[in-house]
Amino acid sequence: MIYHVRHRTMIHYAAPVRLARFNLRLKPAPWPGQWTSDYALEVDPAPTMVESRPGGWPVHVARLVIESPIRQLAIESRFRAGVQGGAIEPQADDPTIGAVAQAALADRDMGPAAPAHYLYASARTPLLAQVGAWSGAELAPDRPVIAAGLDLARRIRAEFAYQPGVTDAGTPVADAFAARHGVCQDFAHMMVVALRLAGLPAAYVSGYLRTLPPPGMPRLVGADAMHAWVMLWCGPTRGWIGFDPTNGCITGDGHLFVAMGRDYADVAPMDGLFVGGAGQSLSVMVDVAPEEENVA
Repeated sequence: MIYHVRHRTMIHYAAPVRLARFNLRLKPAPWPGQWTSDYALEVDPAPTMVESRPGGWPVHVARLVIESPIRQLAIESRFRAGVQGGAIEPQADDPTIGAVAQAALADRDMGPAAPAHYLYASARTPLLAQVGAWSGAELAPDRPVIAAGLDLARRIRAEFAYQPGVTDAGTPVADAFAARHGVCQDFAHMMVVALRLAGLPAAYVSGYLRTLPPPGMPRLVGADAMHAWVMLWCGPTRGWIGFDPTNGCITGDGHLFVAMGRDYADVAPMDGLFVGGAGQSLSVMVDVAPEEENVA
């Protein structure tokens, strides 16, 4: 599948902002099974400086500095991407959870996608005992790792209600877990915590998901949104495999990878600070269109 992606963010400030610094993580980092071309970033008003670099994880960071007073800011990224590879299914000879956990400890790679980086707690994914008690049956050491990961993703989808607006980017995973509701970010954090408690390398992924309109209805431009899921390292042979707990599935050709980190903070699409103003409002429009629909 080949897609055209457009992501537009509008920020309105209640009073003039004298200085603004932002980190943008909107350009897809390289990842097996996906290619990206024709990436473009437009910022209006134009920033004083734009510095682009790879991050410490599989993430690309663009740093913006704006030094002239502004009342609003428009940020738009566009790219073309292709996703290839067949559907991933559990196999009879998949390694067990115990074997993968041992292999992760023995692995000596320290690159951005090395399993060692994703074994332990991070600021937004504390290793909560209540999550381990809840997920222990799915993640017994003798279970095949991919089947267990899929069962866990399906259980999160079945037992937690998808409710936009009841959580935000700062909601602790413990709160969303106790309330049994949230959005994709909350569910990805829960799954990461459960997998790490079982000794498995698990990462948080930010990306895009192709959404389909109801039968007979046209696709609405701008109706899509960024999505979050989990990458689980399944041993040196199977490698990293994506699991989407919001939809209870293994990721496929409708999932577009942008960035991977220990938790949301490592891959947030935008963060930063500004001086001045008296509050802000933000609106986001995302469009993920198959190339045959010819949307730029």
